[in-house]
Amino acid sequence: MTEVVESRDLKLTHEDFERVRRLIHERAGIALALHKKEMVYSRLARRLRTLGLNQFKAYLDLLDGHAESSEWEHFVNALTTNLTSFFREAHHFPILADHVRAQSGSVKVWCCAASTGEEPWSLAMTLTEALGSKAQSAKIVATDIDTKALATAAAGIYPIAQIEKLSMEQRKRFFMRGVGAKSGVARVNPALAAMVEYRQLNLLAARWEVEGPFDVIFCRNIMIYFDKPTQKKILERFAPLLKPNGLLFAGHSENFTYLTDVFRLQGHTVYGLASNPGSRS
Repeated sequence: MTEVVESRDLKLTHEDFERVRRLIHERAGIALALHKKEMVYSRLARRLRTLGLNQFKAYLDLLDGHAESSEWEHFVNALTTNLTSFFREAHHFPILADHVRAQSGSVKVWCCAASTGEEPWSLAMTLTEALGSKAQSAKIVATDIDTKALATAAAGIYPIAQIEKLSMEQRKRFFMRGVGAKSGVARVNPALAAMVEYRQLNLLAARWEVEGPFDVIFCRNIMIYFDKPTQKKILERFAPLLKPNGLLFAGHSENFTYLTDVFRLQGHTVYGLASNPGSRS
C-alpha cells in the first residue's frame, strides 16, 4: 500500500532515519529497508505533531535509552504493517482442517501474527467446520506486537464488505449483522469469539507468554520483516512449542528450508519438525 507523504513541516535527517532503523530492529526485530524512509516520515510525523515536537531527534530521545517509556507502544504500532484478510492464502486451510481432524485430543493453535483478527477468525471457522462438536474444546492463542491492531481483532467487528467473500453459510453461521446505525458492520458471534484468546506478544521478548505444545503454529507473512539471524532465533524457539507431529505454516514468500536441522518442508509453505520421521526434505 502506498504511503501518503504529508507536507514536509518536519525534517527527517539521514541520521534520524538510521536511528529509527536501529531502534525498531532492537525492539521488534523489524529490518527496515532503506527505501522505507518516506513511510517512516509519514507515520512518525503524525506522532511528533501529536506530542508537539518539531524534531525527530527530540522524539527519538524519548525512546533511546528509555526501555520502559510508554512511547514505545506508539512507535512500534506506527511502524508495524497490518495487511491481512479472511482466508488469505486459502490453500493452507484445507491442510489445517485435515490435520486437526487427525488429532485425538483437544486442538491447540498459536497464531503469532494476529494483526486485526482476520487470520485467527479464519482459523476458528476452519476448526469449527472440521471438528464439529469437538471444536468447543479447541483453543486458538492469537498474538501480535501491535496493540492497536489487537484491539480491533478482539472487538471482532468488521465492515460488511470485508466478509462478503465468505460463503453465505459462513456469514450466517459465524457473524451477526448490525442493525440500525450499525447496519454497515458485522460482529463475530459469541461461540467463535470464545475460541480465540488475544494477547500482546513481541517475538523478540526473552519470554513468550504462551504455553505449548501446539498442534499448529501459524507464522505467516511476518518473517519477511526480519533478517536471517532474527528469523533463525525465532524459528528455533518455535520447535519445542510444537507437538512432535505439529505443523508450522509460513507465508507464500517465506522459505525456512535453510533450517533443515529444525524444520522440514511438508508441503507448499507448510513445515514439520525435522525430528519427526514423517517430515521430508
